[in-house]
Amino acid sequence: MTDHDARARTAAAARPIPLAIVTVSDTRTLATDTGGDAACRIATDAGFRVVDRRLVRDEPRELAAALDELAGATDLDAIVLTGGTGLGPRDGTVEVVRPRLRLELPGFGEHVRALGRRDVGAASLLSRAIAGVTDADDGRGVLVFAIPGSLRAVESVMREIVVPVLPHAVWELRGRPTPDA
Repeated sequence: MTDHDARARTAAAARPIPLAIVTVSDTRTLATDTGGDAACRIATDAGFRVVDRRLVRDEPRELAAALDELAGATDLDAIVLTGGTGLGPRDGTVEVVRPRLRLELPGFGEHVRALGRRDVGAASLLSRAIAGVTDADDGRGVLVFAIPGSLRAVESVMREIVVPVLPHAVWELRGRPTPDA
């Protein structure tokens, strides 16, 4: 662990990172959303604070409204979107997220596909996972992660990418605060 990682984790422990989990799906309900449940559980187990959990139909206007509302919330550092990143005719998460990003993190999608290749094979190349920073109305940066919605993908991406990188990313976006700041 680098010195920056250690400082970021100390800051995150002093002020748990607030995030939202949004499932994008036409077929799931909150009762059947195992991927969203897993994302919440993994985030909470990592010491993050899930302050909003919702399900949004795979409708561009509905997803855009939810994303804009969440990005404007003053109590959020990150938004995790599960679902809608594939090639299906209704998969439109990326088309809604990308124009809202001030900064895109291209390595994120590469890592998601690498995990998928390990776990499910070449079909992982069909994932269009994306992440970056969107700006809230007050100019704050809010991290957005759009990940595949399958339970297996959610578990591996949350555990192996989002959880390890989120403290450092938030720490950087917040100007590298000290725990007492």
